[in-house]
Order: sequence, then structure tokens, then C-alpha cells
Amino acid sequence: MAAALRPPVTVYPMPADVTKQEDVAVTMRDGVTLRLNLFRPAGVDGPLPALLSAHPYGKDAVPRLKRGRWSLNPQFRIMNQPEALRISDQTSWEAPDPVWWAQRGYAVINLDTRGGGHSEGRGELFSDQEADDISQVIAWAAQQPWSNGRIGMLGVSYLAISQYKVAALSPPALKAICPWEGFTDGYRDFFTPGGVVEDGFARVWLFLSRRVARLKTNLAAERRLHPLRDEWWEAFTPDLSKITVPMLVCTSFSDNNLHSVGSMRAFQRVASADRYAFTHRGAKWATFYGAEARAHQLAFFDRHVRDAESARLPRLRLEIRDRLDHVVEVRDEQEWPLARTAWRQLHLAAGGALIETEPPAGNVTFDLRREAAAFEYRFREDAELSGPMTLRLNVATTGAKDPRLFVAVEKWSHGRRVPFEGSYGYGRDSVAQGRLRLALRELDAELSTPHQPEHTFQTLEPMRDGVEVEVRIPLSSSATLFESGSSLRLLIAGRYPQPRNPFFGHFPTHYRPSTSGTATLSWRAGQPCSLEIPVIPRE
Repeated sequence: MAAALRPPVTVYPMPADVTKQEDVAVTMRDGVTLRLNLFRPAGVDGPLPALLSAHPYGKDAVPRLKRGRWSLNPQFRIMNQPEALRISDQTSWEAPDPVWWAQRGYAVINLDTRGGGHSEGRGELFSDQEADDISQVIAWAAQQPWSNGRIGMLGVSYLAISQYKVAALSPPALKAICPWEGFTDGYRDFFTPGGVVEDGFARVWLFLSRRVARLKTNLAAERRLHPLRDEWWEAFTPDLSKITVPMLVCTSFSDNNLHSVGSMRAFQRVASADRYAFTHRGAKWATFYGAEARAHQLAFFDRHVRDAESARLPRLRLEIRDRLDHVVEVRDEQEWPLARTAWRQLHLAAGGALIETEPPAGNVTFDLRREAAAFEYRFREDAELSGPMTLRLNVATTGAKDPRLFVAVEKWSHGRRVPFEGSYGYGRDSVAQGRLRLALRELDAELSTPHQPEHTFQTLEPMRDGVEVEVRIPLSSSATLFESGSSLRLLIAGRYPQPRNPFFGHFPTHYRPSTSGTATLSWRAGQPCSLEIPVIPRE
């Protein structure tokens, strides 16, 4: 409550050692003029490496001093800030602090995309047009007298998402990208994950986007016309295989309702020889503006944009936690999932048990609106679970109109649920989660891998009363230590298992729930229901 009223954000004024040029104009090939703010270290003419952020939110929407207090973006209150952070008064929403970077010898460009802020025209979010515009700005920046001709991109959320399509175009002057938590598939990762419509934060974001930018398309209206993942959604999706530029991506485990799944997809699927991942499960903004993340970013850009020697980064910085506020270990890894993973099958069994051997035939039935099926597995030894999980179910429904299943994996210790950081600064999150609209259960054979199934979301296969189907539900990745004696609890329900409350719930998340009926989970010889967990052998 206190952090919502007074977020622990310290703002400092831009010092004299940084200069700012406002509303620098760059004209596109079609005659539309975009405008940007340019920050540079004072007294340095160049050549400088440059970092670019591009977004529709308004580059000039920065903290203001009013009656002795700094005004902040209201999202710092909506998205609770559990840890302190410090930014300059030139830091716009989700953007790097330009003062910090200018003081380290970088030119920093904050660009209003087409239709946003002071830029002309009407924009198209997630579009090829937007990517082409940014590519033209990159070419312009590389030719300026203050530039060393090498440009990088940096930013969070939309400022991360806007990097992928640009990088896929391979503009010659773009030398590195750092998408810090940005989804890569709008349908799968944010708007309709698991085929289930998200109309909480998505609705807020779509409304605010139209308030701050002049846009061609009403995405809120259009998405209702495209409930399946068709060509309209595909047009938003970057071709990750075309990205060859060096990339440092933040793939946190604490943003599973927004960016975590898509960020890890980027790490797994881009073609970049120099690709790195920074994982964490801390607070989003305190991490991004914190010392360790900035050191990672600086080393990355010094090597690839400044073209200077710097500390070599690990391929994947893996952070393992055992609870919300405690990091057990940080170590270097090479891939995801980890090659040495010992995949373990936990079978659903009678009495709410999860066991390692196939049980006798059984089933459980629960009300999709009001109840959940719960299963528990107690660890006999310390176990690190680092990687994605997958739930395999045999399910039949009765009296259910378009049923959905929501899945959560929790950690319990000494009779109490152990909390973790989640999207929007929500400090009571589960270890992992997933969901599936059962009518969209068709698997995508091309995109699925042995331990990470993907669905097509292109073919409706409505459920029929009493007819059992097999489904696989991919769960989000995590890196969590379960101590000996602690338990893994699996919850399966017809609605999102967390409350929607701005003070102690997962606000403003909202997934459309099942509205009626019951679900029956059944298992028998050769047809188990099971949760696959990624156990990492301990040395």
C-alpha cells in the first residue's frame, strides 16, 4: 500500500556534464518527419557510440518537479515497486536513463515513433512500417558527425519489442540489440496466451496507447475479429531466424504474464552467434536500473557498439531463488533448457498425490467455476528445478461452454506457500503457470520441441460432453530450489488461480475464465496424467 502511494523511486536532475537536443527532426522517405531527443556527454564532439530507444509513449513524458516533489508515471503505482531505484529527470517510461549512459560516453536517442509524441503521421504498432522507420533513423544517426557509425538499441517492454523487427531487417549500422523483457508473439505471449483472452492489462494498455499516440488501427477492436492466430496476428510477429546481430536479452522469470515466455523464445531462436541472456526473478524496474544489470548492458554495448574490449559475458546468466527475496546462486550456463537436465515425470494419483511411478487407474472431478484439483509432491532431497515444465492431461468436460484450464505450480514449506515475484510487482506469484482453451488444443508439430510444446491456435475443436481428449499445457520457465522436505503443489482450475486485487492480488491481470460445467481428469495404464519437471543434477 505504501509503495503504491509513494513508490521508492528517487529522481535526480540532469547535470551540466550532459547536453540535450530536443525535437531533432528526421524525415522519412515518404515525407513524414519523426522527432527525437538526443543526449550526449558535454564537451565531446565525437565520435560516439549511440543507443536508440523507439516507442509511441512520448519521449517527453518524463518526471516533473511540482511543488518540491517529483511526479512519476502512474504505472509506477499501478505496478507496485517492491525495491528502490534511481533515475534522472530525463528518463521516459521503460527507457534507459540517458544521463547515466551519456556519462559513460554514449549518445542516447529517444525516438517518438510515427504518430507518437511530436512525430508526424499515424502509427501502426508492431508493424513493418514502424521497423522501417526505425531503420531509417538508425541510418541517419550513423551518418551524423558526432557518431562512430555504430548504433545499438535498448529498452524494456514495447521498447524491447520494437527491436526485433528492426534487427530482422539487418540495417548495416545496427550493431547490437538489448531487448530487456519483450514478448515476441503477441497472440501467444500476451493477448491470448494458451488461446485464452487476456482482457485485464491488455485492455488497459490498448486504451492508454490510443490516448498517447495517433494510430491507424484500433487494435482493441481488431483483436476481437481475430480470435484465432491467423495472418493478422502473424503480421505482428518478428521472424527471429533473421536476427543475426549480437543480442543481450533479459528473460526474467518474474514477468510470466507479459514477456518472460517470448523473451526466452528470442534467446532460443535468433540466429545471432553472439547472443546472451540475463535471467532474474527480482523487481522489474529495480533490476533494469540496478548496478548488475547495467554492468551487463555496458559490457555488451562496449564490445559491440563502442567496439572496445570489455568483460566477456556468460551465454546465460542464471539466477536461482528459493523464495521471493533470496538468491541461492548465480551461475553461468550455455543454453536453455540446460543440456544436463534430468527430466522427471510426476504422475497424478488418487488422494491428491504426485508420484514418480504410474499409479492405478483413477480420476478426479472439479467444478470449473469454483474449485481446483490439487496435487502435491514432497522432495526427499534438495532439488533445483531450472527450466520449463509441461503438464499432460486426459480431460473430459460436462456442461462446460468453451472450457479453459489454468495451471499453477507452487512451492510449499513448513505448511506455508512460498511466494515469488511476478508481473506488475506482484510479490505472491507461483513458481510457474500456464493455461489452455481446450478447443485450441491442437499442437504445432513444427514449433513444438520435446520439452516445450506449442499450439497452433488456428483450429477450433470444441469439447463435447463426456468425450475425453489428451492435452499438453506448457508452463512458464523458472529457476527454483526446493529444499528437502518442501513440496511442489500443482493446481488445475477453470479460472486464473490468483485474486484480482490492486493491493494483494495480481492486478490488473484478467484472463477470461470458464463459465460453467465440470472437468474430469483421468489416468490409467499407458495413459497417465503427468507433470514433467526439470531437475538439475547437483554437483
